[in-house]
Amino acid sequence: MQTETPSLSAPWPVKPNELPKEIFHREDIFQLELERIFRGPVWHMVGHVAELPKPGDFKTTIVGDVRLLMMHGKDGRVRVFHNSCPHRGTQLETAARGCRGEIECPYHRWVFNMEGALVSASGRDRFPATFRNEDYGLRQLKTEQRHGLIFSTFSDLAPPLDEFLGPAGDVLRQALGGDERVTLLGYQKVVYHGNWKECSDNEGYHAPLLHRAFRLLKWQGGKGTQAVSPYGHKTISAELAEAPKGKFLNDPSLIELRDPSRVPRSFVAQLFPLNLFVRHLDVINMRVAFPLSPHATEVHYAYFSRQEDDSEMCAHRRRQAANLLGPSGFISLEDGAVFDRLHEGSYTPGTVAFQKGVTDDGGIESVQLQNDEASNLFKWQVYQSMMGFTHD
Repeated sequence: MQTETPSLSAPWPVKPNELPKEIFHREDIFQLELERIFRGPVWHMVGHVAELPKPGDFKTTIVGDVRLLMMHGKDGRVRVFHNSCPHRGTQLETAARGCRGEIECPYHRWVFNMEGALVSASGRDRFPATFRNEDYGLRQLKTEQRHGLIFSTFSDLAPPLDEFLGPAGDVLRQALGGDERVTLLGYQKVVYHGNWKECSDNEGYHAPLLHRAFRLLKWQGGKGTQAVSPYGHKTISAELAEAPKGKFLNDPSLIELRDPSRVPRSFVAQLFPLNLFVRHLDVINMRVAFPLSPHATEVHYAYFSRQEDDSEMCAHRRRQAANLLGPSGFISLEDGAVFDRLHEGSYTPGTVAFQKGVTDDGGIESVQLQNDEASNLFKWQVYQSMMGFTHD
């Protein structure tokens, strides 16, 4: 039975460009989001096969508030399990990544193979006669791959993955370089003080205004397009003008485009509800995020190289990724501070209103430019529908 929708202090605004501030900090709304969105009929990008390339490799992650264990099986498949023993619910793995020939619960030493099947349980002679190993395998999520990216869902009601991704699927392919042949370079991880919806509400309007580096590098020209999806995704494809010569960088090689197969273009796929994939210059960046509470959001930045890259190119990608687009990168450094201030500001009464790219009646202009903000409103329409908020 589905939880009843919490009552807002006022009805959901009628104008499509307005949102109530209280949705960004109320605990009861956050709990309903975990149920209806994160555990609902939505596909979540949980990783890439490059993070666990050989049998026995595993990675732990979270979707919403559910702890998950991803495992590369002997059969070559990557499966996503609940990170919980089906016996008494003990957490199975605590490491972020590693390699195991089997999974052993530390509490009662039940052992599972790399495909999640129970292979042994101590004290079996005192179990009920009806006990069967096949009834106690690790609980799996429905999981599929596209371009090496791993998507999982808790719900049998989720649409087919290709339908869910729509045009975002092609942007993901382009951002990865055309196929799944990438290698993990490393991670950066950060916890932002802000609601997950504040962290995922980034748009092009703020980029040249908040981020000084965008102005210095002349990357705010608006020569790009946005596309939106019925499932709340947004994609951006934008030209990158050659950065002007200046004294603001001691080492201009940091912003060089060295991949000979690339044109100077930025690709962004912002997937509902919370994840992001970016290709900017030579940076290949996947962001897997999850809400810790109504007031904190954890984001894992994973960086990749192409398998054909030599050591010099890998070093260039790694250095460029961390210094440009990481949580303390000189392009994106200011985001964390703004997330904090958005969250603090949400405790004042009333609504917020999007403006750039909005029509006179609060609707959305048919064409959205690179630096408009109104394209985010399609995502908010999906959110409102899934949460059940009404105008009366």
